[in-house]
Amino acid sequence: MKLPRDISGRQLGRELGKLGYSLTRQKGSHMRFTTQRNGEHHIAIPDHDPLRIGTFQGILKDVAAHHRLTVAEVMEQLEL
Repeated sequence: MKLPRDISGRQLGRELGKLGYSLTRQKGSHMRFTTQRNGEHHIAIPDHDPLRIGTFQGILKDVAAHHRLTVAEVMEQLEL
């Protein structure tokens, strides 16, 4: 599984909407997204273009853990 190298924080935030995440606040260059699926979960995403690969991977791992999925399954649902 190869992660895309050109995704921005805003693009990732829009894609996370497919898993029920919505923008709840922004402070500076960091956006906070929240979902109520499988319990409340918050994730901070930097508004950078492009996201660093380690940051992107960490966000995907956190989302996958919350939804009890693998990173590959999350990427498939987000169509990345």
